[in-house]
Amino acid sequence: MNWFEAALRWLSYVLILLGAAFALTAALGIVRFPDTLSRMHAATKPQVVGLILILLGAAIQLRGHGNVWMLVLVGLFTLLTAPAVAHLIGRTAYREQRGRDGLLVINELGDDGEE
Repeated sequence: MNWFEAALRWLSYVLILLGAAFALTAALGIVRFPDTLSRMHAATKPQVVGLILILLGAAIQLRGHGNVWMLVLVGLFTLLTAPAVAHLIGRTAYREQRGRDGLLVINELGDDGEE
């Protein structure tokens, strides 16, 4: 094993551990945050970044293997669906009035903006 392969292996280890740390912070945020909108933020942003970092680390480990494309597809699917899921959860939480009072400064979905 030459120095380049060793450097790539260590880079993949660092990416996987950093991604796991982001996923851990997302899990802690889901448990600790008080309302649905805050939990939604914790469930989407650090979780997606953590997953992408883990997938990058795994892709470096599997370079030259056919399964790398599957990791790319998983990453793209997550990047495409996470914002839509967060939007739907946020709208549902708003409609069921699960947010804290005074949290929204501008209420675009208020009585004037009802569908």
